[in-house]
Amino acid sequence: MAIGTETFTLRPAAPADAAAVLRLVRALAEYERLADQVTATEDHFARALAGPTPRAHAVLAEAGGRAVGLALWYYTFSTFAGGPDLFLEDLFVEPAHRGTGIGVALFRHLARTARDEGCRRMEWRVLNWNQPSIDFYHRLGARPMRDWTVMRLERDALAALAA
Repeated sequence: MAIGTETFTLRPAAPADAAAVLRLVRALAEYERLADQVTATEDHFARALAGPTPRAHAVLAEAGGRAVGLALWYYTFSTFAGGPDLFLEDLFVEPAHRGTGIGVALFRHLARTARDEGCRRMEWRVLNWNQPSIDFYHRLGARPMRDWTVMRLERDALAALAA
């Protein structure tokens, strides 16, 4: 694909791409000021992307022979709709390649994937302070959910509940 002066391609990520996926996830975490929370390894991504029923799916945007963008997602299930939804866990484009159409191309790819898989919606989270991304998502037609709060159990609370 070529948009403006940048030529890029999108391709599915495979387990062999785990190093590139981890590099881009770390860059995203750095941008989000959450780098200290990244504990994933290449092996984690290689295993998640492998097998007949992968835990995660990813597409890489490549320019100049290297991965410069990533979308990583998985499927959830809507009990109300009785079918799958696509949940975008992470989308990242390296700063030098932003504004070139890669982000839109990644979202278009995800929208087509969701449609082809019978999903009725795509969902994702965005940090409240990340106004450039929020503005980008609004331009795509996305709207924030109202009346919902994200809840999480982790570490000690998860272990205590499981005990």
